[in-house]
Amino acid sequence: MFMHNKRLMYTVRVSEPNPVLAGMMLEQFGGPQGELAAAMRYFTQGLADVDPKRKDMLMDIATEELSHLEVIGSIVCMLNAGVKAKVAEGLEEGMLLRELNQGGESQTTSLLYGGGAALVNSAGVPWTAAYIDTITEPTADLRSNIAAEARAKIVYERLINVTDDPGIKDALKFLMTREVAHQKAFEKALYAIKENFPPGKLPGEPEFSNKYYDLSQGAGNARGPWNEGEQWEFVEEYQEMQAVDGGDGMASVVLEPEEEALAMNVQKRTESSLKDPTTGADLGAKRDGSAGKTKSIH
Repeated sequence: MFMHNKRLMYTVRVSEPNPVLAGMMLEQFGGPQGELAAAMRYFTQGLADVDPKRKDMLMDIATEELSHLEVIGSIVCMLNAGVKAKVAEGLEEGMLLRELNQGGESQTTSLLYGGGAALVNSAGVPWTAAYIDTITEPTADLRSNIAAEARAKIVYERLINVTDDPGIKDALKFLMTREVAHQKAFEKALYAIKENFPPGKLPGEPEFSNKYYDLSQGAGNARGPWNEGEQWEFVEEYQEMQAVDGGDGMASVVLEPEEEALAMNVQKRTESSLKDPTTGADLGAKRDGSAGKTKSIH
């Protein structure tokens, strides 16, 4: 059950309307790293989690993300307050058009959404459930959550850098800081699971688990803790990277006799001839005098 408290989790103070900035703020309202995506990610994970302690954490954070959505949405609406009134009530002929076009992309949100907080990102792309990458395996989902919070923090940093409004900066710093707190909570929850790597139940195949294949060779080759040390076998010889299972490296399938006969018929019907054919390109090349295949005509 959800109940709405009319007081925001963090006070929104906007010095003056700015529809261009409002368009940028939409990234954290309806974007892939935004608050709605975060809320839905943790809410769906919480519904499916069989551990009551972890479920409680996920529901707490999912609900907090909804409160963050309200904060960022309120910022968007306050920044659009001036243009919303002008679009709704109308201005002197031509004046509104000039004002909207001074706002770069702001005319899109002004005309389509009336200056409201639309569920789109800063480029106007509609929100989609495809942003939710829950796979219902806690050790995988928690790692994804940590990364999602990190990405959201970076977006907030960038938004902080594009505004000089002290009230907006203050609210954005709060939202950014809560991303850090959530990262810590998710990481603690991950390591509270005794067997958390690799994700899932099945272990990796021992002969491949510790090999590092140097498949991008040339200038800039680098070694570090990601590919050297006691736990790594560094493979750089080209021949050792082919058919690492010891087979011939070719794809094959076992067919029933009838299927195999049909497959052979297809292969025979579509096989390539080694004879050089005359093509439309060859004929066209002769017409304009460019180089091409020639044929003697008697």
